Amino acid sequence: MNATRETRTVTLEDLRLHCTLLGEGPPLLLLHGFTGAGEDWGHVFDLDALAREYRLVIPDLRGHGRSHNPSEDFTTRQCATDVLALLDALGIERCRAIGMSLGGNTLLHVATRAPARVERMVLVSSTPYYPVSARRIMATYTEASRSEAEWADLRSKHVHGDAQIRALWRHVRGFADSFDDMSFTPPHLGTVRAPTLLVQGDQDPLYPVELTVELHRSIPESRLWVVPGEGHVPLFGAWREVFVRTALAFLSGPTPTG
Repeated sequence: MNATRETRTVTLEDLRLHCTLLGEGPPLLLLHGFTGAGEDWGHVFDLDALAREYRLVIPDLRGHGRSHNPSEDFTTRQCATDVLALLDALGIERCRAIGMSLGGNTLLHVATRAPARVERMVLVSSTPYYPVSARRIMATYTEASRSEAEWADLRSKHVHGDAQIRALWRHVRGFADSFDDMSFTPPHLGTVRAPTLLVQGDQDPLYPVELTVELHRSIPESRLWVVPGEGHVPLFGAWREVFVRTALAFLSGPTPTG
């Protein structure tokens, strides 16, 4: 039997955030990557099966998918503010969470700002800060550099027109010159209370694996899984089934106390 699916547009001050809710049980927050949308998780998990174990909370982050971004700015820190407000609006005090890339970076902000809100989390292709390698790639993200296939894929996810997509590319280029949004130090990361699984491809062109090792050394209760021969966000190909088993086994561990 398929889980009951509910879609909501939650108003958070001036932001209208689209969110899909499935299932019952302990809440599991799923945060997509940049230029992605909540629907991407359907390519990773059997969501109906997962919803028999958890209450799934799957938002489109601001400016993505069906969500709006009334501001011309975009920061990962603001995404974390949105996520915490969404959890408040849904009456969720604590949750488990998985985030990929932007979603994982957002969870770093959530777990350092409000450590008690996250019970356990899986971060895929996350970073404490943007390295030079990432900044060089980000600076090349222009509308003209995207293929027709990429435009078609983005148009299928982002429903507010090409202006929404162009804004996302503009924000990516802005990351190349941003030094205060993603700027986690080891002492700051040391405030994370949630047991954390870090997943990283060893061929990631954006975030070298050394940065994930830095996260591992700084987050007190962390585990590190380096995926051989894989690049950024190694979830959708040959490693998908292994990731699903590993991530869900990790999330089912005991809730920390104290």
